[in-house]
Amino acid sequence: MRGSKIRKTVGIDIEAIREKIGDGRYALSFTHTEKLRRRRIKAQDIEQAVKTGSIIKEYPDDPRGASCLIFGLIGERPLHVLCGRLDAEEILIITAYEPDPAEWEDDWKTRKTR
Repeated sequence: MRGSKIRKTVGIDIEAIREKIGDGRYALSFTHTEKLRRRRIKAQDIEQAVKTGSIIKEYPDDPRGASCLIFGLIGERPLHVLCGRLDAEEILIITAYEPDPAEWEDDWKTRKTR
């Protein structure tokens, strides 16, 4: 499958996500826009993280629709972007945040074991 379809058998298609984000076909979750502002994360930061980043966790069976966690760098700044509604015409940016070094390994992609 190509375009905006999700290939559950081989993983979520990051290129389809990048295409939608690049075309501006995304919305920020209303419940998290204030958190993004407080975290000083701009829409351009989210776009750049998705454009250059990689999927580090897939949630294909999320009850709200398939979603994934993307890791990207904004200069030296690590950023995690949680994207949802992947099979819809418009991606939903659920949230974005700087990963906490207490919870993530130095690669920012691997959650530390407790």
